Amino acid sequence: MRRAATVDRRMFVLGALALALTTAHAQLKPGEPAPVFTLEAALGGREFRFDLSQTLAKGPVVLYFYPKAFTAGCTYEAQLFAQASERFAALGATVIGVSSDDIDTLKRFSVEACRDRFAVGADPDGRIIRAYKAQIASRPDMADRISYVISPEGRIIHVHHHANPEGHVDGTLEAVERWMARQQRR
Repeated sequence: MRRAATVDRRMFVLGALALALTTAHAQLKPGEPAPVFTLEAALGGREFRFDLSQTLAKGPVVLYFYPKAFTAGCTYEAQLFAQASERFAALGATVIGVSSDDIDTLKRFSVEACRDRFAVGADPDGRIIRAYKAQIASRPDMADRISYVISPEGRIIHVHHHANPEGHVDGTLEAVERWMARQQRR
């Protein structure tokens, strides 16, 4: 009996280690330039072309990557960002979520989960996901759950990488607030 429990614990530890190794990657770091991109996006069910450069001209951008629309964690995270959308807007920040989902799926997701509050972008070929080093190591065609805050100068100022959707909104909101406070002191 005791030997079986030891084997079970070892298997659990090995499984957890394997999971950690397959999801670990070297995301972009604060201070690095943010790769510029354009992509098809949806807001309130309407398709449009999102251009990072044009959006940064208006203020900071919260770019968050998520694995798949309409899954429990991704829907929950989108709802959290939707609830905080007015707070981001008051700071002059634009929020956009990006996944490898197709644009038709994201048109629905932008209404149902994002509640018409912020855009979601389609990256079905994973070009942007790879540029931001946001892919899941074991599934390079799929985004990991990682959030970036990008300054209007095009630099990464904050990174939050965690499978739990809970901390992404608070972490990025605090980063935008800190950035805004620094700007006001200048």
